[in-house]
Amino acid sequence: MQFSEQWLRSWVNPALNTEQLSELLTMAGLEVEETVAAAPAFSGVVIAEVKECVKHENADRLRVTKVDVGTGELVQIVCGAPNVAVGVRVPCALPGAVLPCDFKIKPTKMRGVESNGMLCSGKELGVPEDVDGLMLLPADAPLGQSIRDYLGLDDQLFTLKITPNRADGLSIRGVAREVAALTGAELQPVAIEPVAPSIDDTRSVKIEAREACGRYLGRVVKGVNAAAATPAWMRQRLERSGLRSISAIVDITNYVLLEQGQPMHAFDLAKIDGGITVRQARAGESLLCLNEKTVELQDKHLVIADDAKVLALGGIMGGELSGVTTASADIFLESAFFAPKAIAGRARELGFGSDSSFRYERGVDFQLQREAIERATRLVLDICGGAAGPVVEEVAELPRRQAVQLRVARVAKVLGVALSSQEIAEILGRLGLEFSLADEVFTVQAPSFRFDIEIEEDLIEEVARVYGYNRIPDDAPRSSMRMLRQPEELRPVEQLRHLLAARDYQEVVSYAFVDERWERDFAGNDKAIRLQNPIASQMSVMRSTLIGGLVDVLVGNINRKQPRVRVFEAARVFLRAEQGFEQPEKVAGLAWGPRLPEQWGAKAERVDFFDVKADVEALLYPAAAEYRKASHPAFHPGRCAEVRVDGETVGVIGELHPQWVQAYDLPSAPVLFELDLAIVTARSRIKAQPVSKFQPVRRDLALLVDEQVSAAALLAAFQAKRADIVTEIALFDVYRGKGVAEGKKSLAFSVLMQDNSRTLTDEDVEPAMQALLQAALELGAQLRV
Repeated sequence: MQFSEQWLRSWVNPALNTEQLSELLTMAGLEVEETVAAAPAFSGVVIAEVKECVKHENADRLRVTKVDVGTGELVQIVCGAPNVAVGVRVPCALPGAVLPCDFKIKPTKMRGVESNGMLCSGKELGVPEDVDGLMLLPADAPLGQSIRDYLGLDDQLFTLKITPNRADGLSIRGVAREVAALTGAELQPVAIEPVAPSIDDTRSVKIEAREACGRYLGRVVKGVNAAAATPAWMRQRLERSGLRSISAIVDITNYVLLEQGQPMHAFDLAKIDGGITVRQARAGESLLCLNEKTVELQDKHLVIADDAKVLALGGIMGGELSGVTTASADIFLESAFFAPKAIAGRARELGFGSDSSFRYERGVDFQLQREAIERATRLVLDICGGAAGPVVEEVAELPRRQAVQLRVARVAKVLGVALSSQEIAEILGRLGLEFSLADEVFTVQAPSFRFDIEIEEDLIEEVARVYGYNRIPDDAPRSSMRMLRQPEELRPVEQLRHLLAARDYQEVVSYAFVDERWERDFAGNDKAIRLQNPIASQMSVMRSTLIGGLVDVLVGNINRKQPRVRVFEAARVFLRAEQGFEQPEKVAGLAWGPRLPEQWGAKAERVDFFDVKADVEALLYPAAAEYRKASHPAFHPGRCAEVRVDGETVGVIGELHPQWVQAYDLPSAPVLFELDLAIVTARSRIKAQPVSKFQPVRRDLALLVDEQVSAAALLAAFQAKRADIVTEIALFDVYRGKGVAEGKKSLAFSVLMQDNSRTLTDEDVEPAMQALLQAALELGAQLRV
């Protein structure tokens, strides 16, 4: 909401400057989004009257004028405005004046004629005007007075960011009431006296939608001059509130909306057939609204109708065909209360809104309607003339305010400030809340303009606002603290992040809400956990894998011409379980592009399975992983392996499936892995062992095996038969070719043996080697000679 500070101060004028007032409102919950000057800075401009005006002897478009600026002497000024004429009163910048943009006025000669000032247009003063030429002022504008004082240009425009629960702050009346409560300054509201009817003309009013419309008032005003000019003071206040002046009748209804907070509308009485009915729309009805949009109405829409047709959308917008024009002679003023739930969301469904719907859907004071229609009637009679009939009123179901209890002890506990019952009573009284006090418990009755007071915490918030948030001490919490136990068997996740970062990966954080397509493509999941209220259509299910997010990050980086991508994520996934859901944590990584950044010292080679396998082994260390061929919806059918630790599958590693490489428009396939975080973070307890002082013994074991026999299978067999003196078994060579039969391969293993108490002899070594050889022979291996 935007309004003029001068308008607000006509209601309540605390001893605060603009900045202090802004801070006060913001800290009280009516956030001041910005304050801007009503006009740019300028000085030395006064009101002048043109006494003489003759054509310039050397220029067709210039006039030589002599103006009276209130000093008793005429000042000669050359002017080129088309509307300059004898008798007009206009702003005049005298020598020494400084206009916006630091434009200084000096005596000068224009085409040989001396000019001692400048007659100004609104544009030159930074005050928008529809007039082409000089700003024309009323004939009674006082000569010599500063134009800033006359037009009230030393004003600030406040823009408030009102939260949905504080609809009472959407008017000058509401903001003034708030300022008075916060500062204790005297509230001086506009006196609203009932207008005595001078004619008997009425229109019947009937409410059929009684839950949606709690109160409806109407009044006939005849013989108005709808073409009358809107007073300058009203036009100025409307413009400084962000509304343009339209016509006197419309401006009056808008003015009452801003001043009192009550939306109003005026119908052309001649366009109303019979009485007024507030009802739900009927099938097949439509309405051409004031914004020139035709709405096909449904039964959920609340309408104002006469005996023949729909006149307006209740609480949202009037109809074009029944609206007031400058030719209207008789009007029908309406003032109503519509329940918020009957208006909320309707305007958005129609694709447009209004100041009325903005207020009604948040809650309008349901006792304000008669005061508003009396205020509007008085303004119509004063500005447009005419004769008013009696007010016709129909009351249906109005909101009921339940009493709310406030405990003094509860206030102290929540706020941390021990306020006495007397202090709380003073605050409640300043807020206009009726209450009674018994046994340190207030029973409070919320006023009709407060829709947000329903529970005790609402009242505590009110007390805190008025008392002052900045007065509540911000004492640091006190508690006993101790270091949490860090089990030796559990590796911190932060350590894993550092490990992956050291291996050239960058961490990403993606949404747990993902596209349903990702679940089908990368997890083969046709029954993903669906969100009841997704924030977007492409974020409708919960992820069961991190692969989709990593591929999406890769696509984004490739689109931005990144030549090399290595990313990882550690986060939860969401799986269906027999009873409810499971949320295990996973760690996943993706590598794409060159193995190393571009450099002169290394050949450019694309990252492959074994590069990423090394990263996985670094993550799992000291646990030894086993890799077995596997099938996975996200991975290449021949380049995918499951990762096993201690006989349990803990993850998967492989190259992205060619189908998804093509579907997601990737230049080449990335290599990915996904592991259970619980396995990665687990580690065995560290055991101290002595370092042997004796020389190790190395023996090499070269074996011929069938192609389908994996090195991992042999290593597993060795581990089962290894002697205590065997400290390490490692594969160091794989050979196929000359000397090795078709379908066979040669695998060479190094075996290290060492004892802590003595030097090993052949009698120690040979049995250990024979045991390993026997384990290999059981798998069909042959000793290579």
